[in-house]
Amino acid sequence: MTIWELMRALGKAIRTMTWAGGALALAAAVPASAQGKLEARYEVTLAGLPIGTGSWMVDVNDTHYLAAASGATTGLLRVFTGGQGTSAARGTLTSGGIPLSSIYAATITTRQKSDEVRLTINHGDVKDTRLEPPRDKDPERVPITPAHERGILDPMTASLLRAPDAANPMAPATCDRTLAIFDGRLRYDLKLAYKRIEQVKTDKGYAGPALVCSVNFTPIAGYIPSRYAIKYIAKLKDMEVWFAPITGTHVLVPIHAQGPTPIGPVVLQATQFVSTVTPTRASSTK
Repeated sequence: MTIWELMRALGKAIRTMTWAGGALALAAAVPASAQGKLEARYEVTLAGLPIGTGSWMVDVNDTHYLAAASGATTGLLRVFTGGQGTSAARGTLTSGGIPLSSIYAATITTRQKSDEVRLTINHGDVKDTRLEPPRDKDPERVPITPAHERGILDPMTASLLRAPDAANPMAPATCDRTLAIFDGRLRYDLKLAYKRIEQVKTDKGYAGPALVCSVNFTPIAGYIPSRYAIKYIAKLKDMEVWFAPITGTHVLVPIHAQGPTPIGPVVLQATQFVSTVTPTRASSTK
């Protein structure tokens, strides 16, 4: 297994590390009162060595949300893989803030291959899937059935964590949940649980408390059980994602994430985390 394959597997388990959830396990991924925007930048290290950078933009208002991320390998890893990727999700909200529909798209490209996914989701159910290349016919792969495409979140929407108590977004209940996620090729669960509160400070933007959640990865369908990366990550008990709030909303997003690998810890850290309140659109009057 290559380092890039391991990093992709780790990325699935802590996606919303990502760049690089029935209806929904989040109950409401984005609250209706949300009015905020985030611009963030991240660095990724493996065993202390820089291997990637990424950027992330999130925009939330009363009726819609938009999240877009991009990332690329750096340093020695770039020499071997030349990896880069983009992902984005946009969706509409009900009056109660529950995602009504979403469109998710992701592309990962290395020197060896390219992978493209596009999902259309309505009330948590997948209505359309477009994959390039198509799913292979490996007889070992656990098949994805229609049941696996119901009651899910796309990975990007799943990373927008709603605090059930707006007055206390760092409460343990914000962590304690299981997210049902489908990325077009893999259906998996992420079980989050409260661990602690940490103080964080980015080079630009946020300084304050972060909600630390443990993350356990359970593959459901679309995977090959004999693959080392899947078996390794499914056994991990030491993965963490730290969440910080988007100003003006009840939404928290990853500001830091970490997990072990056979060659050292992989860490994603925000170097910039700038969020602002966006004005509520005034109603038109005659």
